Amino acid sequence: MSAYAYYIGIDGGGTKCRARLQNANGTTLGEGLGGPANIRLGLDLVWANMLEAIDAALSQAGLDRSVFPDTALGLGLAGITTHEDATRTTEAGPTFGFINAATDAHIACLGAFSGRNGAIMISGTGSAGYAWADGQGHAIGGWGFEVNDDGSAAVLGREAVAAALHGHDGLGPHTDFTRALMTHFGGQPSDVVHWATGAAPRDYGALAPLIVEYALKGDAIASDLLRKAATDLGLYLRKLHTLSGTSVCLVGGMAEVLRPWLTPDALSLLQAPEQDALYGALRLAHGVSNGLQPPAAGA
Repeated sequence: MSAYAYYIGIDGGGTKCRARLQNANGTTLGEGLGGPANIRLGLDLVWANMLEAIDAALSQAGLDRSVFPDTALGLGLAGITTHEDATRTTEAGPTFGFINAATDAHIACLGAFSGRNGAIMISGTGSAGYAWADGQGHAIGGWGFEVNDDGSAAVLGREAVAAALHGHDGLGPHTDFTRALMTHFGGQPSDVVHWATGAAPRDYGALAPLIVEYALKGDAIASDLLRKAATDLGLYLRKLHTLSGTSVCLVGGMAEVLRPWLTPDALSLLQAPEQDALYGALRLAHGVSNGLQPPAAGA
């Protein structure tokens, strides 16, 4: 018999978070949507957005926050990389009957392989590779937009802006795409600088549709940007295959965008996920390992 009356799974990334509410029998009672839930954005904001999603799911079931003490919560959030990250995240929110927190990559992998050994590559606003093998989690990449996140929408957008500025300054080709991107910002480098001063990763990622539009028209710069992103993903896919000994699931909002640009070798490593990330988050709520290395004794 399950220990709690209700179980909630949260899948939180850099653009949005999703919640799924189930009862003790595993029946889905409701789902909800909230804003970004990457913990690097600040835990107050992240919890506000997660609670928005949780409230929506509870409302569908005719429930409210009074059930929190009899609810187990599983969090899979971007930005969690250590046991300490998980602890401070769970401690920053309201009291539930039980909370288990892990990376968004961990829950995606648990879902994709129904809890078995496997590997996933997330390509969304950010990116992260993750392999789950014999009870051990192996994170590859995903160290943040500023220094990593290869093959993501945010990095794709950042590289596009750089290419547009190069084209404007005569340091590289100035194609229909780079001109369109400069026009998008206002036409002058000063407009780009003004935008970039307050731009977040998801703002860069929002440029991806324009890149794809021009790549499909045959624009050389837009095509090169997508080809480079796919080449980067290929490096991760091969490493993840080696770590897990299994095929790899390519997931996230950019997965289908970049799939046509992958090499045949990279495509041969892929398989479709069996379940979604919220399935993995609910497994966390049921007490499955979060895959994070606990702090050393005496630390």
